[in-house]
Amino acid sequence: MNSYEEIRSQIINCTKCELCKTRKNAVPGKGNLKSEIMFVGEAPGRSEDNVGEPFVGAAGKKLSAALEKAGISRELVYITNVVKCRPPNNRVPTLEEKKSCEKYLESEIALIKPKVICIMGNTAYQSILGGNNITKERGKFIKIDGKVYFLTIHPAAVIYNQQLGDLLEKDIKELVKGIKNYEK
Repeated sequence: MNSYEEIRSQIINCTKCELCKTRKNAVPGKGNLKSEIMFVGEAPGRSEDNVGEPFVGAAGKKLSAALEKAGISRELVYITNVVKCRPPNNRVPTLEEKKSCEKYLESEIALIKPKVICIMGNTAYQSILGGNNITKERGKFIKIDGKVYFLTIHPAAVIYNQQLGDLLEKDIKELVKGIKNYEK
């Protein structure tokens, strides 16, 4: 099994797809390595590309606020993305880009061994579970192949539709409340 530093180094030095040519920084996951919850989003945005850390921009602020309202500190969770480099103009990652990063996400999950993997948004939902409508499926726990997943909207959706803020907060509260039903 890879250590966090090995996974991080592999991601930072990755040249498996074309995104390595347009990124400023690859963005490995970050957070509590003993976390019960792992949050998985789509891909880094501009702020994340500049800093080299996940969810540090506007969407990250929305996620942090929802976590706080649910009574959990961001420092207690692990946050990552399906794709580790920013797609140009924040476009949706291609299948090739998602496949290029697949082993990194698998390594992060194997290392952290979270009780629950919180899938945020359609791209992560499609990439990890093959789903295609997070809006209809959000707020649910799903157990597949010995892993427990929780589905919610991507925090970036709240930036464009403020009404989704209540849904995100409700989902994160449900996640935190329901996690005690699962073993790590």
